[in-house]
Amino acid sequence: MSDLPAPTILLSEPSAPAAHRWKVLAVGVAANAAFSAAAAGLPTTAVFMRAGYRLDNDQLGLALGLMGLGVALFELPWGLLTDRWGDRPVLLTGLSATAAALAWLSVFASPTAGVVPSLWLLAAGLVLVGVLGGSVNGASGRAVMAWFDDSERGLAMSIRQTAVPLGGGLGALLLPWLAARAGFAAVFGVLAAMCAAAAVLALCWLRDPPLAARGRHASGRARPAAPSPLRDARVWRAAAAIGLMCCPQFAVLTFATVFLHDFSQAGIGALTAVMVAVQLGAMVARIASGRWTDRHGNRRAFLRRCAQLSALMFAALGAVAWLVGEAPSATGAVIATAVVLTAAGVCASAWHGVAYTELATLAGVNRAGTALGMANSCVYLGLFLTPVALPHVVAASSWPAAWVLAGVAMLAALPLLPRASLRAT
Repeated sequence: MSDLPAPTILLSEPSAPAAHRWKVLAVGVAANAAFSAAAAGLPTTAVFMRAGYRLDNDQLGLALGLMGLGVALFELPWGLLTDRWGDRPVLLTGLSATAAALAWLSVFASPTAGVVPSLWLLAAGLVLVGVLGGSVNGASGRAVMAWFDDSERGLAMSIRQTAVPLGGGLGALLLPWLAARAGFAAVFGVLAAMCAAAAVLALCWLRDPPLAARGRHASGRARPAAPSPLRDARVWRAAAAIGLMCCPQFAVLTFATVFLHDFSQAGIGALTAVMVAVQLGAMVARIASGRWTDRHGNRRAFLRRCAQLSALMFAALGAVAWLVGEAPSATGAVIATAVVLTAAGVCASAWHGVAYTELATLAGVNRAGTALGMANSCVYLGLFLTPVALPHVVAASSWPAAWVLAGVAMLAALPLLPRASLRAT
């Protein structure tokens, strides 16, 4: 499938209305926010999921990680299909099917007063959600790359990537409350409705740009078929770096609430406030970083600095957790831990739009679906492995050591990140 030629792009038709590119971007934001509300929002219900499904920490980590495994396994096939069939059919199919899988979880795999579903029933449903939801990133990213030129792509892709913390923030704000008050049938039902609404928006607004709009990226003439990103070592290295840089973020998203609850005895108000702050801070940071790098043409330098700063922030989080270890539930200790945790989470989430723009530019617009699929396969492999491994690290050592180790993942990504500045092509 990867050997198929890229579509030929010609400059031959009138330009599309410029305003419609913002509608396409809105579809990308809605689609990613709807899926992120599940992928990043469900972990914020970890304390309630652990109690409602009667899980221990190892089982909880497995359940939360399996959704990421589903995405990791099928993100690349979805990206290849996007480059072959186009953005619209893939996004419509994926969103509709994801909504159906979440509705199934709501009806058949939610705890009730008399029945607690098995871990494997829950796990099967979450894997299916991940498999189907993996369609969202590549399809929406390829659409945005096609409708925006290079002078706006960093900003546009960063706005699209704000959908991840936006959806996660909405999930953090709403899902724990729903889980506590109405149970997981309501949690999964609301997530299904969000995906269905995004599918309707895609049906109304998403379409391919006219040939002239796409021709802006072809310098007025047809381009030869680009080689597959699957054969490009540069793309593989960048994708692997993105996956590694996501691990600290996933450590925060999946186990920050458990850490604050178990380590500092924080209540639901504090848990919700920290997670919402992380997601809202990440949204602001992503938009600002996209705009900054568009103006200065320094995407690669920005990514390296962000990785280094994130490693320092997680080292600081480990140090704070170690220093307050004797009295972690004291008011000052809780506040200090929450503030540093929030700052580390925001820093670890600020770079996404810039990284995805750089990766898609490296691969070329017509192969962006495949390249983004490669990256998200690595990203969601990290989403599977991080919550599975973290409880074992904590059990073998401590929470401070676990946070420091999360920061080491950022340092491990540095040799894989490209060094020289890549200008638009």
